[in-house]
Amino acid sequence: MVPKGILYLVPTGLGGEIAPLLPAATMDVLQGLEHFIVEKPKSARAFLKAVGYSQPLQAIAMQTLDEHTPHSAIAAMLRPLEDGHMCGLLSEAGCPAIADPGAALIREAHRASLRVVPLVGPSALLLALMASGLNGQRFAFHGYLPVERTARVKKLAELERESERVEVVQVFIETPYRNEAVLDAVVACCQRDTLLCIATDLTLPTESIRTLPVSEWKNTRSSLDRRPSVFLLYREKRVAGNAR
Repeated sequence: MVPKGILYLVPTGLGGEIAPLLPAATMDVLQGLEHFIVEKPKSARAFLKAVGYSQPLQAIAMQTLDEHTPHSAIAAMLRPLEDGHMCGLLSEAGCPAIADPGAALIREAHRASLRVVPLVGPSALLLALMASGLNGQRFAFHGYLPVERTARVKKLAELERESERVEVVQVFIETPYRNEAVLDAVVACCQRDTLLCIATDLTLPTESIRTLPVSEWKNTRSSLDRRPSVFLLYREKRVAGNAR
């Protein structure tokens, strides 16, 4: 009986030069893979080329898993692993299955009793939380906020109340060209002393990470337009009788 293969979760870059950010152990595993499941083949090949992948790119097997992939097609992507091949799952940016469609494939791998191995590499969410100075003991990631302005403001108000109630850091992202609109919404609807961290261009030379009260963000602006950013909102629980 042929031993089953392993599904390796391979982190990619957040922008800029990626090879220095990947540990040697991750690079060693990557070099031995010939089967990949990726979100976009073109950018996956660019990533492999950038990190010095030594095998001919035209010779590797590459399947596409994106938001349009029907769930019924996912299980078949695991056939190379059933046949004993090692396979790498690549996200478009950062760690696979974090705010990308790879989670569905991983669930199928577990159902098929296949081994899943996460490899070490950059994660925008964890890097932002580490550098925020906010509560690393309790946090929640919400993905994208509603696009429509009224719904977005309502969601922010809910997140702020929940943050204070259970002392949780609320983490969310946005399509980069809507970053400014999200910041405007936070400034307009959140309490002055609620803390907001914006982590922008993580791992790039232009990286910026700042945590300030909402009141200070009104007068502290740097251009966020089309720059990948992570937002972290935290309202500390108020002590009874302590006016702010």
